Amino acid sequence: MMLSLAILALLSVAAPWVCRYAGPARGVVLAAFPLGIGAWFASKIPAVADGGAIVETFAWLPELGLEMTFRLDGLGLLFALLVTLIGAGVLLYAGSYMQGHHQIGRFFSYLIGFMTSMLGLVLADNLVLLFIFWELTSITSYLLIGFNHDKKESRSGALQALMVTGLGGLAMLAGLVVLAFAAGDLAGVPGGVWNMSELPEGLSGHAHYPWIVALVLAGCLTKSAQFPFHFWLPSAMAAPSPVSAYLHSSTMVKAGVYLIARLHPNLATGTAEGLWEGLLIGFGATTMFVGAYLATRQTLYKRLLAYSTVSSLGVMVMLIGMGHPDAAAAYILAHAMFKGCLFLVAGIVDHEAGEKDVAEIGKLFQAMPATGLAALLAGISMAGVPLAPLAGFVAKEKMIKAGLDAGPLTALLTALIIAAGSFTVFIAIMTGFKPFFGKAQREPKKHAHEAPWPMLAAPVILAVLGIVYALVPALFATPVVTAAGEAIKGGPFEAALRLDAFYYYEISLALGLSLLATLIGVGIYFGRGLWVKATSPFAKLDGVVGPAKMYDYAMLGLTKGSWAQTRVLQNGSLQVYIKMTLVAILGMFAWAIWRTGSLPSVGTNFERTGLLEWVLIISIAVSAIVATRLGSRLATVAVLGVIGYAVAVVFALYGGPDAAMTQFAVETLIVVIFVLVVYHLPRFAVYSGLAVRVMDLLLAATFGGVMACLVLAAGSQELFAPISAYFNEAAMPETPDGQSAYGRNLVNIILVDFRSVDTLGELVVLGIAAIGVYTLMKLRDDHEGVPVAEREGDEDQSEEGDA
Repeated sequence: MMLSLAILALLSVAAPWVCRYAGPARGVVLAAFPLGIGAWFASKIPAVADGGAIVETFAWLPELGLEMTFRLDGLGLLFALLVTLIGAGVLLYAGSYMQGHHQIGRFFSYLIGFMTSMLGLVLADNLVLLFIFWELTSITSYLLIGFNHDKKESRSGALQALMVTGLGGLAMLAGLVVLAFAAGDLAGVPGGVWNMSELPEGLSGHAHYPWIVALVLAGCLTKSAQFPFHFWLPSAMAAPSPVSAYLHSSTMVKAGVYLIARLHPNLATGTAEGLWEGLLIGFGATTMFVGAYLATRQTLYKRLLAYSTVSSLGVMVMLIGMGHPDAAAAYILAHAMFKGCLFLVAGIVDHEAGEKDVAEIGKLFQAMPATGLAALLAGISMAGVPLAPLAGFVAKEKMIKAGLDAGPLTALLTALIIAAGSFTVFIAIMTGFKPFFGKAQREPKKHAHEAPWPMLAAPVILAVLGIVYALVPALFATPVVTAAGEAIKGGPFEAALRLDAFYYYEISLALGLSLLATLIGVGIYFGRGLWVKATSPFAKLDGVVGPAKMYDYAMLGLTKGSWAQTRVLQNGSLQVYIKMTLVAILGMFAWAIWRTGSLPSVGTNFERTGLLEWVLIISIAVSAIVATRLGSRLATVAVLGVIGYAVAVVFALYGGPDAAMTQFAVETLIVVIFVLVVYHLPRFAVYSGLAVRVMDLLLAATFGGVMACLVLAAGSQELFAPISAYFNEAAMPETPDGQSAYGRNLVNIILVDFRSVDTLGELVVLGIAAIGVYTLMKLRDDHEGVPVAEREGDEDQSEEGDA
């Protein structure tokens, strides 16, 4: 598993070079790596299907007891197969889709970087490691959604996704920390339990359980676009179609679903009335209905699919909360197939016919037969058409049966399932049937033609796998769904994914309700004009007070609040900045005194202070006072130089000759620079009134006195043994343990040995800054070397492209 992640990480770095040298075969070359990794994961199905797990551990931070642990069980296997195998298909597809793009190498680097992050997320067993990969998916998805950064909708969609999922991620981080320590309390581990496989059950009895549930779900629900956080997903459709097909049908949006399923055995109470289950059912059912309804008002291909994905994510969350792991796992797998296929088809229609509005196009089957057939199969599967031998029908039957077995919530949940199912049938017709077999309102913008084989391979394979899923479930669906169901349930489990005589000959309530939902969906399709008119008032309301509008209001308020704060705190006055800093420090000091109820004890041992020290102290104090009263800039600089040289002498007296030499050199240089700068400046002028100067004096005197007292208090208390003795011992070769820095200059040793990592970090920062400066200078030189006429021509072309 670690090797798989390392291979993908290196492939992400090497992707630009692969794209440069592989040419048209770039997609095939890049897809081969995740395909091979996916084959390796598929070979582990027998080992995991019986409830087993494969674990790899690396000592990460042994001093803190943290290990880099990766664990492949049934749930991780399901998502690892989706990440790698569908990822391979998307890479192959993108090789042709992005052909000719001037940033194709960057695109593949981002896409494979996301793949690495997502695979690490579903394999990580350590909570800290999981959160790191979680945030990496947010960062890489931001780069992918905003890939076409010259377009406003791409930038705003990327920012919106990052803000919503990022804030949820911060809340989730707090929840995971509380979860780890709460588990440690129950397990008797003082440092907390950080591996998810070691979390105990029964966490619902802990005092912090409500906080754990609220914070963890905040991250999961925002990531998986649950209502009312769903609005970022349709906005993310500004991304290229390969990104939408991969991130928003099979991987990223299911990260929240994955974590909910992973923690379900530990946070579930066992009853639908429990906090965890109740929230999952409530959010999931609401999202299922709202997402499907909003999709019925869309006509753009990808936005239709985006809202239907929101609905499907709600279904997954709801099924987990209802305690039906088989239905949840079956639907997760089926959804990846039909929705991934349809997203890829949407990209083909846009790429080869130049069309995005499904209401305007039709009759494309003759020009694009393979694409049309794949879309039709995926659409039928998504609709869950009764008696159709496809994955969607099997998953839909399980979902309806779960609703009929919901106890007190049976009537409500079944009604919502049927309503959402009806809307989904309409969506399936609009996306899988209408563009290829429906009536066209006009001719396509481009001459429609079939896509090349690299773009056709993935959607056709996904459509065919939907048939295999239903007709031969034992081939891969049953063992994968069973293993995932065991991980979600937290115990033995066997999934029944049979498409046999039961579905064809037994008249059941579930089958009848499925037929009813199909008929209603067909009716909405033929009466879609009336449906749009009837639902217009709700659309207007959503445009005024909907979640997306609330996000806009929040961002506007944040912007205006930032401007107001900046006008107060960053008004351009250095005096105001200094005053606010001093007041803030004094305020913290006052708050600390109020909390403790006492002043710090100040040590006043001046017995060892000699004559020279007193001379230096008096010189510094007198010079500071004189500097505030002088009217000449040169005289003030000279007096300040006295203070600097006096401090250098203090360094020399107390065993810091190197610091003293540095201080002497710096002070001399500063005095020279000041003299050169202020020589021609006028004398000081008084710009403030007497009252302001008196307040400044009181503030400065108070702050100076407080800081002096704090220094004396800190010097009079010894909380820990000084480390200077250790430095002295470890610096020389004669140390008892045989370890040594082999040096006599303690300052140098501290920089290059004891604090070597910190020094290395500073060098890296300086190096990066130097590269940035060099790049800016190089760009300036290149720009200056281009004739003005050419630059103006480029700007004109850029403006035409934006228009």
